[in-house]
Amino acid sequence: MSGGSDNPWQDGRGNKDHSIANPRGTGTMTPAHRKSGATKKVEGGPFLIGDTMTGGYGKGPDILHDCTIAVEAGQIAVIVGPNGAGKSTAMKAVFGMLDVRSGSVRLDGEDITALSPQDRVVKGMGFVPQTSNIFTSMTVEENLEMGAFIRRDDISGTMEQVYDLFPILKEKRYQPAGELSGGQRQQVAVGRALMTKPKVLMLDEPTAGVSPIVMDELFDRIIEVSRTGLPILMVEQNARQALEIADKGYVLVQGRNAYTGTGKELLADHEVRKSFLGG
Repeated sequence: MSGGSDNPWQDGRGNKDHSIANPRGTGTMTPAHRKSGATKKVEGGPFLIGDTMTGGYGKGPDILHDCTIAVEAGQIAVIVGPNGAGKSTAMKAVFGMLDVRSGSVRLDGEDITALSPQDRVVKGMGFVPQTSNIFTSMTVEENLEMGAFIRRDDISGTMEQVYDLFPILKEKRYQPAGELSGGQRQQVAVGRALMTKPKVLMLDEPTAGVSPIVMDELFDRIIEVSRTGLPILMVEQNARQALEIADKGYVLVQGRNAYTGTGKELLADHEVRKSFLGG
């Protein structure tokens, strides 16, 4: 080793993938829950609901104000609204990434408000963030294998299901994921979340930054996933297209529920069209 150092990782050995390791050596996020709390059984209600959530990040001001979003089994629910409306914040609140100061989160008959994001994954939440959602230096197949980190059973069947859903991923399974197009990367991210065999899939702006053709293809795949019975909760900037495939829609404005209804109802609503869909 050069320089007589006893550091076994010098000279560039070790992990250089900045999508995995933070080169500054410190974390950039503080978890809302350092430790998970207890859960309790609840009766009735939607399959997943963030119920009258009020909260924000750390000690900052409230971003959400009595905000409610929910999805039933086998449905697609979308959250739309103007920039800065709190759409992604509402999604992150449901996933446990910020403090819910009042209100609750319930999944499949259980109050999970006090659980950490990691423990929510174990309970059945599959979450796909908008950015930094793949390991770029790993192959497509390795990314999918990473998605199954909580599994102790045979994952090959789930892998085949993901490849059936996204044939391009099977074709490129030995390629580094960082070499893929934006739309293909999103397929990797969704596929990786599906590898946990989640009870509900949460997507934060899955079509951000992709072309209209790729957006249509991603929406087609999302519909296919929902047809397997998996409920999908999605934040989407392309409001009109999202509401066209939605069973339920939530329009947020400044962290509050402005309009709620079926996708068709919201598309037909004059005020929603005028204010949020360009007429």
